[in-house]
Amino acid sequence: MPNYGDRVDEVFKALSDPTRRKVIERLVSSPATTSELAEPFEMALPSFTQHLGVLERAGLVTSTKQGRVRTYRLSPAGLDSAQGWLADQRRLWETRLDQLDAFLIRQQQEKQQ
Repeated sequence: MPNYGDRVDEVFKALSDPTRRKVIERLVSSPATTSELAEPFEMALPSFTQHLGVLERAGLVTSTKQGRVRTYRLSPAGLDSAQGWLADQRRLWETRLDQLDAFLIRQQQEKQQ
């Protein structure tokens, strides 16, 4: 099983906040400036830009700056580490549950004999 390290922690930390999840949902449709992203939220711009920084450090968004305007874009590849970790966990638990199922079937069959 690969070691996903800090990257997967950063992705889950970034996604744990509802404001950041809403930003991700907004960026699905198109890139947006900091002001456009901040508009629906009732918080100071410096606080909001901290959320954007968390998303960028996690690799979920990228930004470009042109003059004084910073534009953010979704970076779907940023989810790869979390998706890989979740897939590994799913395989692990499916294997464990299959083994438990087989054990319980054997136990039931032994009782019937």
